[in-house]
Formats: sequence, C-alpha cells, structure tokens
Amino acid sequence: MIKQTLLDATNAGAAELKRFFNRKNLVVSNKEGVNNLVTEADHAAEKAIIEVIRKNFPGHFILSEESGEIVQDSEYKWIIDPIDGTINFANGLPLCCVSIGVEKGGQMIMGAVYNPIMNEFFFAEKGKGAFLNDTQIFVSEQSEVEKACLVTGFPYTYLDSPNGPLQCFERFIRKGIAVRRLGSAAIDLCWVAAGRFDGFYEHKLNAWDSAAGFLMVEEAGGKVTDFKGDYYSPYQPNILATNGVIHEELKAWVNGEKS
Repeated sequence: MIKQTLLDATNAGAAELKRFFNRKNLVVSNKEGVNNLVTEADHAAEKAIIEVIRKNFPGHFILSEESGEIVQDSEYKWIIDPIDGTINFANGLPLCCVSIGVEKGGQMIMGAVYNPIMNEFFFAEKGKGAFLNDTQIFVSEQSEVEKACLVTGFPYTYLDSPNGPLQCFERFIRKGIAVRRLGSAAIDLCWVAAGRFDGFYEHKLNAWDSAAGFLMVEEAGGKVTDFKGDYYSPYQPNILATNGVIHEELKAWVNGEKS
C-alpha cells in the first residue's frame, strides 16, 4: 500500500506539473527572499499529492514545501516537493520534477522523483535498489575528481562565509573540472544515481529537496554524507553525494583542503 500510494501520489502531482507546463499567463508569486518562486502549478500539484496520501493514510505525518507540516502522531512521514526546480518550470525549462520521500521511524524507506516532461520516473526502496522507468540504475565508476563531471546548486540567499558556494565553485573551475548547475537538487541526485554525474554537493537544501534523491543515490551504490563526512540527514543543510569512489577526495575539495 505504501509503494502504490507513493506511485499514485507522484503521478497525480506530475499530471498537474505537465498540465501547467509552458502555460501562458501562469500565475507566479514570490515567497520570502529573491527568486523564491511559487506558482499555481505548485499548489495544484501539492493538493493532488496530499489528496492521494490522505485518502489512503489519513493518520500519516506530512511535510510539504508549500503547506509546511501537517502534524500527526505517526511513525510515517511523507516529505513532498510538489515541483522541484520551480524557476526552471516557470521559464519553460524541462528540468523540473515531483519529489516525494517516505520516512518511517526517522529512516527514509522509499522515494520517487518524476520528471514527466522528460518521461523519467526514478524510484528507490530501502535495501531493494534504485530504478529509472523500471530499469535498475547504478552510480558511475569514475575514480578521480579532476576527471569527474559534477553538479551543484547555489542558494538564492547568498551565504557569505569563508568556504561558501562561490569559493568552492571557484576551486573547481580554476582546475577546469566540469561542474554543472541544473536548478533541481532532486534531479541532480537522481542523475548521480544513474551515473550521469559522478558527484553532487550543495551548501543549503531543505528536507523536501533531498529526501527522495539521497535514498536514490544510496540504493544505486553511492554514498551520501554531510560536508564533514557524517551520516546524512535531510534536516540539515549541506549534502555531498557521490559514486562512493571519489567521496573522500571530493569532500577534501569541497572543504578547501585540496585545490
């Protein structure tokens, strides 16, 4: 029931994403901060997702980007990003998706990320692997950061710190290391899981950005930690996700210990 509800909820949200994609006169508003957009499609997708979940599991806890917490006394929590990559979506860029993670007793047990524009449905279940459109996926085998293809994202609120996103990014580009920025952390993580990228790092994410994607990387054979190399929790801001082989080396690059 959990898996089927997750699939149904993801599909319901994606149907709204697709319905509104490239629509003229899309209603867009700004939340707190610069470029922190929300569209009518985000609200429609979230509504569709939550309706599916509450129909099947009315007693489950829900954490969603737009609605916040729907608190219930339950060991199950659904962590929802109705549209990850909202700026992409609002500008007609096809790098956007629905992302839903399912947590049980504080552990992520299942995740789904669906980009209906590109017809890519990623699914992972704890201990059972990660899949793209029903085909099992695995991380890359790249063994050197200098030969890697990396991906990152920048927060819309500037982090003025000694080792912030720009300082970190500068180290890579000065060495000619390939670093991409897609604008969707959920897709970034899924593409690490699928072996398209060798590693992903970001300084500031919310739980709904990474809940499903980090499980995808782990189940595809990769490694996910915080910048210190400690156990990753989606409730803290920074993330380092790799194929596992380059993890320690990339951690050193990100932390300014190598350049």
